[in-house]
Amino acid sequence: MPSRLGGLGLAEPDLSRHIAWDIGVAGLGRRLAERLDAPFIAQRFSRLVIDCNRDPARADSMPAVSDGTAIPGNADLDPAERAARIAQVFTPYHARITAELDARAARGLPTVVVALHSFTPAMAGFARPWRFGILHLGESAFSDAMLARLRAEADAPEVGDNEPYRMDEVDFTVPHHAIGRGLDYVELEVRQDLIADAAGEAAIAERLVRILPAALGDLTALPRGS
Repeated sequence: MPSRLGGLGLAEPDLSRHIAWDIGVAGLGRRLAERLDAPFIAQRFSRLVIDCNRDPARADSMPAVSDGTAIPGNADLDPAERAARIAQVFTPYHARITAELDARAARGLPTVVVALHSFTPAMAGFARPWRFGILHLGESAFSDAMLARLRAEADAPEVGDNEPYRMDEVDFTVPHHAIGRGLDYVELEVRQDLIADAAGEAAIAERLVRILPAALGDLTALPRGS
């Protein structure tokens, strides 16, 4: 949290819950970046300060309530405070992504965007059966390849197609940075209990280190015009 905001009026138990951060993603992303020699750009501030995967014009980009929990520090935000959070957190994060994609384009490097998220095992009393979710908006060959590869794993994990969330007008990162540039992508959701500790992060990273390049290879193997 930015020091000036304290804990947004929340106690530590709530700040450790899924409402405040995507549990496990930072560690998973670092492991994947190292193994795949890929850049990993992480948002280091809580999504309760501002959710960087939402258009900042949306009221829920700085939610007053999250999964039934009131966020006192987000109640009745004035335009100046919203603008300050956008300037401090949202804008630098997305500028960094833009700079990386611009640099890759200038070097002529083929690029796919992998957006990492994690989801709580239960929401609104519903136990979510999926271990992974593949989110996409319209056609995405890389998303399709990832979905097929994950579902073909020997342990047959439950993989959601636009579950537990649909990619829609709420999402910002993939539509803005990938679809907006004509880049293929996958928005990958991992259930949080699978990556809640270092051992879980390592196990999921090991799986994805195999699957991400294999799915990319599936695209290059397609006949021209497919």
